[in-house]
Amino acid sequence: MKPIAITIGDPAGIGPEIIAKAFSQDAELTAGCFVAGDVGCMRRGAAAAARGRPPLAVAVLDSVQDIARVPPRCIPVLQVGLPVDPLPAWGEVSETAGRLAAQSVLWAASAALRGEVAALVTAPLHKEALAAAGLPYPGHTELLQAEAAAHAGVALDRMPVRMMLANDELRTVLVSIHVSLRTALDAVTFANVRETLRITDAALAAMLGRRPRIAVAGLNPHAGEAGLFGREEIEVIVPALHDALAAGLDVHGPFAPDTVFMRARRGEFDVVVAMYHDQGLIPVKYLGVDKGVNVTLGLPLVRTSPDHGTAFDIAGTGRADASSLCEAIRMARRLAGS
Repeated sequence: MKPIAITIGDPAGIGPEIIAKAFSQDAELTAGCFVAGDVGCMRRGAAAAARGRPPLAVAVLDSVQDIARVPPRCIPVLQVGLPVDPLPAWGEVSETAGRLAAQSVLWAASAALRGEVAALVTAPLHKEALAAAGLPYPGHTELLQAEAAAHAGVALDRMPVRMMLANDELRTVLVSIHVSLRTALDAVTFANVRETLRITDAALAAMLGRRPRIAVAGLNPHAGEAGLFGREEIEVIVPALHDALAAGLDVHGPFAPDTVFMRARRGEFDVVVAMYHDQGLIPVKYLGVDKGVNVTLGLPLVRTSPDHGTAFDIAGTGRADASSLCEAIRMARRLAGS
């Protein structure tokens, strides 16, 4: 089986620490995984995770193929770019940290697109640090979309992607991702809703082995209440649903956003398509970020990540919880067929 690349994330945050904890806590889960990032930052993260005990050793890889020769109880790390010196301060936004985080993701994405790794699991990066490093992307999803489109030689709009957040109780897919709420409202178009339903259906069918039951949340309170509280449901969402039904998709709605997630959690639906970022992510995160996994749908590669950010406030303290990262690795394995 090809290895799984775990990108180090922002080294000023908890990424290196939770990676070290994942390797320490579950050797079976992390077997065949390696870290794409910086050796020095990973060693510091391992020391933070150990909290005064002897940390896991870091095994430096010259190439991905070297992972087979790494001894047990070690964290395999492939140095991406030049070693970072000095190391970024814990909990501070910096250009250096943003550049390393971006370089690690770009390297891993390129390796996945070349077929050298089975999947990417991305530790959290900091959007301000990414901007400080001059990257024109607000997050992982947009960066990976651009890389995949460039690799395929197609325009960005020919590589549509969507974010899915999932845990054991609920899955939700978003029509729009990291944009302002005003921009998100404009993104609720017939084409975008239809594209989201198509991507959701294809991705979940591959995961479940059957066609998923898709619930669609309305945009407005009470899903517009027959036009009393807005006409987007009537003029945009319902036509997109009819189009999806005609294509054979198992779609239902639009339903009132304040109740549809409860219905999905009870098992009535496999996934909820939400109209914007917070509408879809608040219900999943409320159930606990320790089990949530972010999956990017629509890419020609497998990418998962934990359901939390860089947690600058506790970076370097050893208090970070690796549960969500472990779930992301587990999901990546499942999607990659390993």
